[in-house]
Amino acid sequence: MERLIVTGGAGFIGVNFINYLLAKTDAVVVVIDKLTYAGNIASLEAALKSDRVEFIRADISDRGVTGEIFGRFSPTGVVNFAAESHVDRSIDDPTPFIETNISGTFVLLEAARRHFATLSGGPRRDFRFLHVSTDEVYGTLGPEGLFSEETPYAPNSPYAASKAAADHLVRAWHETYGLPTLITNCSNNYGPFQFPEKLIPLMILNAVEGRALTIYGDGANIRDWLYVEDHCAGILQVLRHGRAGSKYNIGGGNERTNLQIVDRLCAEVESILPAGGNPALIARGLSSYLELKTFVADRPGHDRRYAIDASRIRAELGWSPAHDFESGIADTVRWYLANRPWCEAVLAGKYQRQRIGIINS
Repeated sequence: MERLIVTGGAGFIGVNFINYLLAKTDAVVVVIDKLTYAGNIASLEAALKSDRVEFIRADISDRGVTGEIFGRFSPTGVVNFAAESHVDRSIDDPTPFIETNISGTFVLLEAARRHFATLSGGPRRDFRFLHVSTDEVYGTLGPEGLFSEETPYAPNSPYAASKAAADHLVRAWHETYGLPTLITNCSNNYGPFQFPEKLIPLMILNAVEGRALTIYGDGANIRDWLYVEDHCAGILQVLRHGRAGSKYNIGGGNERTNLQIVDRLCAEVESILPAGGNPALIARGLSSYLELKTFVADRPGHDRRYAIDASRIRAELGWSPAHDFESGIADTVRWYLANRPWCEAVLAGKYQRQRIGIINS
């Protein structure tokens, strides 16, 4: 039976991965999460009803606690989602990004290395350490081309730099110590349980409440969007069948400008909650969600375009997205509108949807 340690399991992608494991596998899971502002125990409410899930509130940078968990649980694999992940916050204060994304990954790798040294036979052959990373480590693209697994790293934000450093540590622990590691680099995820500081949930909630839909720069920055459940399916495929020491890009093949995303969200919200019947818009004298669009000064160091070449994971592991962008966005908007209490609970006292990441000279 698989026994997995999943770090950062109370965050957006981690929660969805736990739910996917429970639905698709018989794995037993220990979830480790520090429960910072973006990690919410409320998101794990359904998962924690299962006797296959144990939750431990801990910081992966704590060597004693992390080592004790490995010793007690004796995992067959580790999936590391634990990370500070918001570019704007990394501009405001890079410190927690260095502490969690770099130092935390180092401590986790060392705990895994010590555990791996105790294994033999089948358990040693099957053990994997999977590190979940981002396409932002590659920097920015021009109008053409895609990020492949061989694209040189060129991170442009403190967040991206911290994730790039962690990727290099994971690779080095394989090359130097023989730890069977895997790295996945994904494009922008969207779907349920995402903390409402990221573009899609933020725009949905602001639209419903008649708040400004702030768009950085000219809104023409392009991202490749991936539905979170498709990402989780890819991670599980890599964990079970990926080649040790390899990395796999996971992308949805859905390039959209930020402006296109906002316009699509406005249309989807309109289909569910027409602006003409929304008191928040009526109070402002507005008849369309599109009228909430507000252009603001661009983010410092804002990468222009990301796009993923996912041909390796498709060819080697047979993965492909199950959700097209239109249906995924529709499902996502419906989820946030149906789960307003969750949104209010996770935002309470943590973040009021104000703009962050502004350098004051």
